[in-house]
Amino acid sequence: MAEGVGDMKSQPPTSGECTKLSIIVPARNEEGCIVSTLQHLDLELGLNKIPHEIVVVDDGSTDSTWTILTDLAQTMTTLKPTQNPGPAGFGRAVAWGLSQAEGDAMVIMMADESDDCRDVVRYWDKLNEGYDCVFGSRFIKGGGVIDYPAHKLLLNRMANMFIKVLFGIPHNDFTNAFKAYRRTAIQGCSPLIAAHFNLTIEIPLKAIVRGYTWATIPITWRNRRTGLSKLHIHEMGSRYLFICLYVWLEKNLTTDYRKI
Repeated sequence: MAEGVGDMKSQPPTSGECTKLSIIVPARNEEGCIVSTLQHLDLELGLNKIPHEIVVVDDGSTDSTWTILTDLAQTMTTLKPTQNPGPAGFGRAVAWGLSQAEGDAMVIMMADESDDCRDVVRYWDKLNEGYDCVFGSRFIKGGGVIDYPAHKLLLNRMANMFIKVLFGIPHNDFTNAFKAYRRTAIQGCSPLIAAHFNLTIEIPLKAIVRGYTWATIPITWRNRRTGLSKLHIHEMGSRYLFICLYVWLEKNLTTDYRKI
């Protein structure tokens, strides 16, 4: 497993154990899979005796997602449904969910069952080794992808190689949303400015640049079986580039936000 900190030199983790895990799940028109996603997640965390809450953020759904969530919350006591109060956008929904979470550990997870809930347990365990952040990679030994569209896979690898070279960071899966953080790291990455899927690179890049400890574990991913992907290819362009350059300038021009 790869390890590192903001200066790209390996150091041991320094933080203590976490006490509660908040899983942030943005959801937009996921009526076909949201129940299965949440039930499997809650069961897995319960079996592993992890104190947790599941904060699902309805991001302007036009189907029955919100009704399903409010009904499910009547029987699933760990479920905390909420609605994005501002304009729709993946980044805005995640930021709102983070602001509503109570845990001192947080995982951002997709609603479409593409992420493996068993990896959430492994994130929790790794955070409790003392790391501020834990990033998953689908492209290291032990990781994997199932049914990844070929054109998206090509763009994914090109984008991640660009980020890796630009920042000189030994990690190869920044664009994947599925990551784990301590509350202190999330707070240290504020203000969050990405409104869309480019938030997936804003938080980890800021965390590394600002000096938070991190580790990488292998994770698995499978393509959604129901519904439509909310990520549009054009977002791999200007929005991602803007965030990369924004954080790169911070890294090279200022130390104002560095972890003390």
